[in-house]
Amino acid sequence: MSRHATADPLPAIAELTGVSKFYGPVMALNDVTLSLQPGITGLVGPNGAGKSTLIRLLTGQLRPGLGKVRVCGRDAWRASAKAHIGYCADSDAFYEEMSGRQFVRLMARFHGLFGAAARQRCETVLEEVGMADRADRPLAGYSKGMRQRIKLAQALLHDPDLLVLDEPLNGVDPLGRIDLLKQLTQIANRGKAVLVSSHILDEMDRLAERVLFLCRGRLIASGTLAQVRDMLDDHPLKVCVACNSPRALAARLALHETVHGIQMQGGDRLILQVRPPKEFFPMFSELACQEAFEIRRLEILDASTEAVFDYLMQASQPGAESKRVPAADSMVDRQGTPAS
Repeated sequence: MSRHATADPLPAIAELTGVSKFYGPVMALNDVTLSLQPGITGLVGPNGAGKSTLIRLLTGQLRPGLGKVRVCGRDAWRASAKAHIGYCADSDAFYEEMSGRQFVRLMARFHGLFGAAARQRCETVLEEVGMADRADRPLAGYSKGMRQRIKLAQALLHDPDLLVLDEPLNGVDPLGRIDLLKQLTQIANRGKAVLVSSHILDEMDRLAERVLFLCRGRLIASGTLAQVRDMLDDHPLKVCVACNSPRALAARLALHETVHGIQMQGGDRLILQVRPPKEFFPMFSELACQEAFEIRRLEILDASTEAVFDYLMQASQPGAESKRVPAADSMVDRQGTPAS
């Protein structure tokens, strides 16, 4: 089954079509097709998955071996396309003796901004990233979070349609992360496409509207977290249920083929493994109403980026098709008797 959700109806700002990239005999990307619409898209994958290569292709630093990379309808490596791209690299490349304001003004000149227009635009982006009152300090004395903000400021100078951020949350303190997430949301709300590569998967849950999952150079899944999780038919969904009679409910649920495991937890909770979810939830609602169970809580436990990522990595391993999902501890057997 395809693990790529239906394309967003909004027009694409960036597109990769059948893209492959080779480094000598090594294939870094293999036949990748994707599009980036306005909004925030997350990019996740293990080390060596091809994330850096994809970013370098999108920002015009590399040309594909096969396929096309287009930004605003232009080849990504052309100057006309780069005028629409803002980029924050993971690594720093500052003139440390400069102040933050001096550095941003220098970057403005590279974008063709001079004089009063450059000064006004610099102040606008420094204010936007929360650095206007600290921009006259030397860059050498900046914290990691401050350096990330200055990099974001220079990436926004020319008001790009595509903003590519490689590990923007690295080294940023918790309060700084909250501010940065708000800023990225505001940028996306202006109709910009924002691509964020990050290994901090729990932040993706709050940030990204859509996630791209890369593994071994292939795009193995894409879409909203809910869409991708629904496509993982081979992995039961974990659901937490709290009710007034957990053992009685467990005994009834064990008779249904959509329930593949039940674990007793605490005094009133069950952890269920269900598949497929679309059949389980209507059945559960009907059962709860008919039997008058008092349902106090119903929560999906593994719809996070990290959980979906783990499932996808398992499914991408050689021989994964033949693997069975292991049974959870303390399961209820099919006769309805809770295991001890």
